Amino acid sequence: MVDRYRSQSAFSDPGPYAALLNHLPTDIPGLVSVVRNVVVHYFAQGLSFRGERLAEVDSRWVSRMLAADRSRHTRPLGAPREPKTRVVGCARDFTLLTVAALRHRGVAARSRIGFAGYFGDAFHYDHVVAEYWNGERWVRVDAQLDPATTDVDTFDVREFITAAEAWAAHRREEIDADNFGADPVGPYRGHRFLLDQVRHELAHRQRDELLLWDEWGEVDEDLADWVAERLVAADAGAVEAERELADRYAADPALHPGGRVHCVSPSGLDAWVDL
Repeated sequence: MVDRYRSQSAFSDPGPYAALLNHLPTDIPGLVSVVRNVVVHYFAQGLSFRGERLAEVDSRWVSRMLAADRSRHTRPLGAPREPKTRVVGCARDFTLLTVAALRHRGVAARSRIGFAGYFGDAFHYDHVVAEYWNGERWVRVDAQLDPATTDVDTFDVREFITAAEAWAAHRREEIDADNFGADPVGPYRGHRFLLDQVRHELAHRQRDELLLWDEWGEVDEDLADWVAERLVAADAGAVEAERELADRYAADPALHPGGRVHCVSPSGLDAWVDL
């Protein structure tokens, strides 16, 4: 099951920009430092983006992200870029570019959907981290977070909670679901948000690294329970659970996006988009 994550997905494939990945650092700290040099979070660092720049958050494909970078820069990806000139994205984009770079050199890597409770307050924010196989285990890396700004080991993140783990804990009434979501006061948190994140976690595990604001299908509580149970089991090494997830994902339109998704984006986009 590890080897399936060594090749690019439709989303991580750099396409005509593959050569840009050839000379990236091979060590994880060096690699994610370059990723942070290429991508900037759409509302972090005190910057404000509008129009076409904000629309870069909808760059589903690494090839499109790199095209945006090339539209403003001609130097290698590691050459310093001012934050306002970087590709506008979110945690998913820091992660996907990291995953693409690792897969480019044959390292098994994937993106994980879940929650981070280490951003400075008690709320658990929806988040995406990269995960790579080091030959013995999967290691989680927070490519977005500057290690100089936190006590968390961003190169081996143990505090990250997967969507499946959060959903299961919620169903056991061990956590307050309203403490998990996009922000502490908005509508994107709580029971329904956790349920939807389980579906996103499965999609990313199946190498469909969709945008966090893509919508498709309809998952009920029973299906979310089934998926979450097997995701947790697969993380513990259960090969049969991994196979069940892959088979169900391929066959069930409630889980698989098919050829298009409904995108409701911070950019203002609210439309069906062909994949």
